[in-house]
Amino acid sequence: MPRTYLLTGFPGFLAGRLVPRLLEDDDEARIVALVEPRMVQRARALAPDGVDVQPGDITDPRLGLDDRTYERLAAETIKVFHLAAVYDLAVGSELAERVNVQGTQHVIDFCRAATQLERHHYISTAYVAGTRSGLVLEDDLAKGQDFKNFYESTKFAAEVLVRASMDAVPTTIYRPAIVVGDSQTGETQKFDGPYYLLRSMAGPTGSLLQVGRGDASFNVVPVDFVVSAIAAGARDPEAVGHTLHLVDPEPVTSHELARLLAVEYTGREPKIPLPPGVVDRSLKLGAIRKLFGGTPRESIVYLNHPVVFDTAQAGEVLGRNGLRCPRFAEYVGAMVAFYRKHEADDAYRPAHEK
Repeated sequence: MPRTYLLTGFPGFLAGRLVPRLLEDDDEARIVALVEPRMVQRARALAPDGVDVQPGDITDPRLGLDDRTYERLAAETIKVFHLAAVYDLAVGSELAERVNVQGTQHVIDFCRAATQLERHHYISTAYVAGTRSGLVLEDDLAKGQDFKNFYESTKFAAEVLVRASMDAVPTTIYRPAIVVGDSQTGETQKFDGPYYLLRSMAGPTGSLLQVGRGDASFNVVPVDFVVSAIAAGARDPEAVGHTLHLVDPEPVTSHELARLLAVEYTGREPKIPLPPGVVDRSLKLGAIRKLFGGTPRESIVYLNHPVVFDTAQAGEVLGRNGLRCPRFAEYVGAMVAFYRKHEADDAYRPAHEK
């Protein structure tokens, strides 16, 4: 019987990079990538040897599969990697609920039916912490927090479902921070999140404006680190039953993030502080959003959120596998160089701008 992995989210930013790493770590693995129908053609063009692209739909209780295919995969699958989600911070409640919550429940149901399953690897987000401030532990989940958007609230609800299944389904939960481009090449899939800061610096005064709270950390991690950390957790039997914060244990502040980006991109340091309330109110106006490079209000709030993520459990897994999260200052050069090369390319614009 083949060593079958079922993976969702291909050919997305993380899943597209994780697939070759998983094949490298297990040369007997066969990955079945469950791909939504509109992405099948692109997925087949990008799939490496060892990957079977299977049209499917996580919002369907049977994953969009006929009974014979579902039962065959349930009998063969030894690992499930669930990465598919709607990551848009401005997503509406109905779509987020259908994909992030119901979709996760359907994947859990498949895991329960998978008779040979060794582990479910669920990709959550550090921001299930919602509006909590201060220190957030990896074992923390429901602490009465509110949420900044439907992305956060539905990823939280999905993780509640995953946690509830862990007595019956061996599971590792991974919570990345805000993911940016490769730490070596700067390569990314779209210019959103902290890239909006770079976009806002293109004007004559943009690089002089300092946004974000000076006491708020801004936790970003490069995609290659996240992929390596998930692969390490997948190899590590001691990671079963744990939740791992895949974050920078020494994050920069929002002010330092903006300073490093500005110096690298424009050669100038920000000089004019803008109070968070002023920025938030101003971004309600389309003309101001354009001045700030199209920055949505949903993104700017993360520059003003004083939260710290504990990494005790992740640190043990990473340490056993010889991994560490690069500091932002170590890869800001690669990040900005890639942005500078592609900033006029519409292919890197967020989906809601196309």
